[in-house]
Amino acid sequence: MTHITDALWASLPMPALILDADDIIRDVNPAAETFLNASRKSLDGHQIWDKVFVDAPLKDSFARVRAAHAPLFLNAVNVGTGSRKPVSCDVQISGLTDRPDYVLVLLGNREMQGQMDRAMSSKTAAKSAIGMAEMLAHEIRNPLAGISGAAQLISMNANAEDRELTDLIVGETRRVLKLLEQVEDFGNVRPPDCRAVNIHDILDRARKSAALGFAAHMQISVEYDPSLPPAWGDRDQLLQVILNLLKNAAEAGAMGGKIRLRTFYELSLKVRRSDGSGGGVPLQIEVSDDGPGIPDELVQDIFEPFVSGRENGTGLGLAVISKIVADHDGLISVDSAAGRTVFRVSLPIAPKGAL
Repeated sequence: MTHITDALWASLPMPALILDADDIIRDVNPAAETFLNASRKSLDGHQIWDKVFVDAPLKDSFARVRAAHAPLFLNAVNVGTGSRKPVSCDVQISGLTDRPDYVLVLLGNREMQGQMDRAMSSKTAAKSAIGMAEMLAHEIRNPLAGISGAAQLISMNANAEDRELTDLIVGETRRVLKLLEQVEDFGNVRPPDCRAVNIHDILDRARKSAALGFAAHMQISVEYDPSLPPAWGDRDQLLQVILNLLKNAAEAGAMGGKIRLRTFYELSLKVRRSDGSGGGVPLQIEVSDDGPGIPDELVQDIFEPFVSGRENGTGLGLAVISKIVADHDGLISVDSAAGRTVFRVSLPIAPKGAL
């Protein structure tokens, strides 16, 4: 391959394998090494069946691609190896122009693509909400202040029954003004000032704050991987993310309920950045609770602005979290069922030598 082809092959974000006429692995890109948790050297020269488990009739598919000289797509196929559990993938098989007996196999991780789509959706929704925040602040704040002031003046000369009504007006206008402030805060999230940070220091600070305040009625346990390298992020913003996730868990849990903080390393996770480059997000943080879970109809949209599973909730807390994580070139996901809800944040590691 030419130098340019080599560079493209190495930068391809999707796991890719090249097989010869006998379905023997002849090359894999770095993304495939990471996904399969195996080195190029250990895969080269072996038939694909010996190294990769694919829940589909691949031999027939390879034959069809070679005979028809046309690509073939297999959707939602389980792909795994002896060292990792199967993952649902979209598989694309195509021939090579210069070697028609060879085939190229591309593996699209459906779960990862879903997370990336949600991250991009979060950024788009955030931009829309920012514009709406500016409109709300300008168009609604001043009239509300006038309504509240007028109600207070009326209450000065009102009888007890009428004063109850004016107090209701004042209370409701203050509640709406508070909501406007939260919307403005959502629109004013600044870009992260990234540095090398110890994620466990942030988690412990958030845990202690929660245990003394909003999560005092819960039991908080930790399961940390002490070997984790520093994360690349904004300390204050990441603290805000963890505190918000802990607050959600505390509000979902009953007296004596359990919250668990867990960290671990997963090398296979990668994300496509806004500049087109790819990067790993191997640092994993999980905040789980044993509450009733998120309603099924809300799970897919839970990170969108104004989507809330709580009565009188603004639906902005998780939207802010999602925006912050996306700005860190990270990923956030949720897995929820009755008795177990897990929010997972995936972050990049700090570059070598970073302070």
